[in-house]
Amino acid sequence: MAELLSDDEIEERAPKGWTLDGDEITRTYEFDDYLKGVAFASEVGELAEEEFHHPEIRIRYEEVEVRFTSHEAGGVTEQDVELAELCDELQ
Repeated sequence: MAELLSDDEIEERAPKGWTLDGDEITRTYEFDDYLKGVAFASEVGELAEEEFHHPEIRIRYEEVEVRFTSHEAGGVTEQDVELAELCDELQ
């Protein structure tokens, strides 16, 4: 099982724009229109499936919120941070 990161480690390692919310890291991406956000969410879903580590994704009209946590570890691990970085690269 992956080791939990401390709050300080999360703050240090999480990509810019990602914040700690309870036992998850989260970021809201903004888009010009709904379908661009849906397309982005689909890409995040494909990435998550490849890595077998699935975030919570919320699609709104001009924004998509992505949340990562490692349920089996009970919080944020290095894998969550790595996937957050990969999500940022999709944009």
